[in-house]
Amino acid sequence: MTDTAQDRAPPMAAAPPSWKEKLEPWFFILPSVVLLLAIGLYPVIYTFIASLQAWVMGMGPPSFSGLDNYIHAFGSSDFGHSVGRTLILILVTLPIELILGMMIALALDSTNFAILRRLLQICLVIPIAITPSVVGLLTQLMFNEQLGIINQLLHLVGIPAIDWLGRPTAAFITVMIVQIWEWTPFVALVLSAALSTVPKDIDEAAMLETERWWPRFRDVQLPFMWPGITAALVFQTAFTIKEFDMIYSIEKGGPGTSTETSVMQIERMAFRGFDVGLASAESILMLVLSIVLARIYIRVFYREMD
Repeated sequence: MTDTAQDRAPPMAAAPPSWKEKLEPWFFILPSVVLLLAIGLYPVIYTFIASLQAWVMGMGPPSFSGLDNYIHAFGSSDFGHSVGRTLILILVTLPIELILGMMIALALDSTNFAILRRLLQICLVIPIAITPSVVGLLTQLMFNEQLGIINQLLHLVGIPAIDWLGRPTAAFITVMIVQIWEWTPFVALVLSAALSTVPKDIDEAAMLETERWWPRFRDVQLPFMWPGITAALVFQTAFTIKEFDMIYSIEKGGPGTSTETSVMQIERMAFRGFDVGLASAESILMLVLSIVLARIYIRVFYREMD
């Protein structure tokens, strides 16, 4: 059978998209882009410009000062100590939140009752949904030396009352405990969502292969959880760095400056010391620190499944 001329003709090339078709996707994302620029990029640019100025409210208009504010921030012991307390808060609470969140996520995954699993997931949202200032007020009541329930429970096991809010070290430990209680459920929900990405057939095959939980977790579940672990680390680091409401409601950074984190020191410098330029420089430095830590997490922990 011979081919017809129509069969031998080359296929017609598709017409190039018109400029309207090229611009059409941008109309859908334009509101999000405008909102992102308005509430995200613009404040960062404004803060960076303010960080390059000598600007003390009530002492005249701002004037360009170059990198003087950054030099002052690096040499400030108050800022250095506040950054150190923030890093200690991250180094102590983040691993505990990750371990507890992993245990909760694995417990939820092993639950065979869907209704019970959903109920437990809803309960995990409660600490996150409570306003941080309310969490701080509840902490004041629970950790009160005379009337708090924490000391009453310690008294039942023979431990004398502890002045949780009156001693610097005890106050910082209190902040750590509350931070872990408040944000461990968030980590658990993120890791639980990561566990749901494990293919059912692979997971069932692993369960048939061995009854021990560790090989199944190490070889099957953990590889699929690395993106969720990375996301939890990035978000929790950012949440810890910018934590303000809860700590301020508990002790306002005290006693002394024992619980004053970097954000609280920046707030004190800007709204009580009125040095907007220096506070802006410190804010930019903390933003850079957050980005650096996020990049480290992604480089070390992030894995993609083939």
